[in-house]
Amino acid sequence: MPHSDAVTTEQRDRRDGPLHLLVTGAGGQLGSQVMAAAAPGSATGATSADLDITDFAAVRSVVRPGDVVINCAAYTAVDAAETDEDAAARINETGPEVLGRACAEVDAHVIHVSTDYVFAGDASTPYEPADPTGPRTAYGRTKLAGEAALHRALPSATVVRTAWVYTGAGTDFVATMLRLERERDTIDVVDDQLGSPTYSADLAAALIELAAHTEPVPPVVHATNSGSATWFDLARAVFSGVGADPERVRPCSSAQFVRPAPRPAYSVLSPASWTGAGLTPLRGWQDGLDAALAGRPRDSR
Repeated sequence: MPHSDAVTTEQRDRRDGPLHLLVTGAGGQLGSQVMAAAAPGSATGATSADLDITDFAAVRSVVRPGDVVINCAAYTAVDAAETDEDAAARINETGPEVLGRACAEVDAHVIHVSTDYVFAGDASTPYEPADPTGPRTAYGRTKLAGEAALHRALPSATVVRTAWVYTGAGTDFVATMLRLERERDTIDVVDDQLGSPTYSADLAAALIELAAHTEPVPPVVHATNSGSATWFDLARAVFSGVGADPERVRPCSSAQFVRPAPRPAYSVLSPASWTGAGLTPLRGWQDGLDAALAGRPRDSR
């Protein structure tokens, strides 16, 4: 991985003009939020149906000189990856490499979203970008390989690691808690995994700020809502946020919910690299959750 901590002079000059984003994975929970947050006319979205990021010719045909590509495309089925690592690697490793190669040809930039799963999850203090990695899942291995492949193809690319991303809709954790609050009297949620719940709209705004940023940025940075919580803490906060009794959420251990892919026990990422680059700190996770829940009537949560 490259050790340069600065964008090049050419990059600064290129990005002084009107910013144009190409958002890959635009149909996903994060990509759709980036598109929603982008200034009108400043972004082109490409869903997985629109663009195969592993197809060099296809990518090269849509990337324009000076573009900032925000790569939100990913294989995120963590458990399924354990038995289909090749499929995960295609999107998580080959995809970023192809994006990097195509962007290198036209002097475009790549911001690539990665994950806390590149770490072993056995730390006790927030992870810094330079801390030793040690993924324990196929998903984590493919995401770490994707970071390296991208930087080989485009050393100036920026990798943004994040964690516990949710929108509060669909099938993510917060949405699932909202559904279970309606359906069950009590629920059991693990209380021995610690991370930083991150509202996708907050992360999307941060990625757009990074895209426009012209000051030096390290090759890898971490961006999450600040603070930390267990899944149990988050579930109770969801219940409280919609006026339900948080005591209906009961703590349990990870051993009671065995999954094909082990979840990291510790996923807190340090914001020092992000704020040190002069980027705006993300707000606390509780405030992010409040925003996600805002405006939801009691009968539709």
